Amino acid sequence: MEAKLNGEDGSLLLIKQGAEARVYESTFVGKRSVVKERFSKKYRHPSLDSKLTLRRLNAEARCMTKARKLGVSTPVLYSVDPITHTLTFEFVEGPAVKDVLLDFGMHGINDERLDDMAKQIGEAIAKLHDGGLIHGDLTTSNMLVRSGTNQMVFIDFGLSFNSTLPEDKAVDLYVLERALLSMHSSCGNVMDKILSAYKKSSKQWSSTLNKLAQVRMRGRKRTMVG
Repeated sequence: MEAKLNGEDGSLLLIKQGAEARVYESTFVGKRSVVKERFSKKYRHPSLDSKLTLRRLNAEARCMTKARKLGVSTPVLYSVDPITHTLTFEFVEGPAVKDVLLDFGMHGINDERLDDMAKQIGEAIAKLHDGGLIHGDLTTSNMLVRSGTNQMVFIDFGLSFNSTLPEDKAVDLYVLERALLSMHSSCGNVMDKILSAYKKSSKQWSSTLNKLAQVRMRGRKRTMVG
């Protein structure tokens, strides 16, 4: 799949490339859209590579769909193409939480907006976890604030999986906590606000937060040994 110079008429504009996939802006039936392409790994046998890529593509689509059924806002999934190994979904207008928090760090915090974002994030993660879904990559880059409504939209379910284990839920939260501490420490302890909303929304919060304390301890020991 080749990136073209513009995103009109179904052509593709490369906007991001990661270790597992390329992300393009395009159009789908006249609507602005995002195309995520899982590309092949040359070091794997072609037949095995195709099977693994297709399995992960389908898993991401299922997890994204499950998240919506659990009441978490995600981009609308338009299509899954097993031949080109692509997902096509809605283009969400609005900044990433990462950009909003970085702006707060530079120009001052809007407390009301920060509290609203933290509440929405905590409630959304609680819905995922109570529904047995682990996001797997909870960073502020994978949360968008939809323009006009300020609705929190979760994206990138490429590492998501099903689990009801408190350990897996705790690690999910710990990944977010580390991301907030490393990127957004100037915004204060946003994680406390998120966990407060999580605790109010989740029916299974106790075992998860107890496990989170253990995960934090392991993280500190690794840092000390470092």
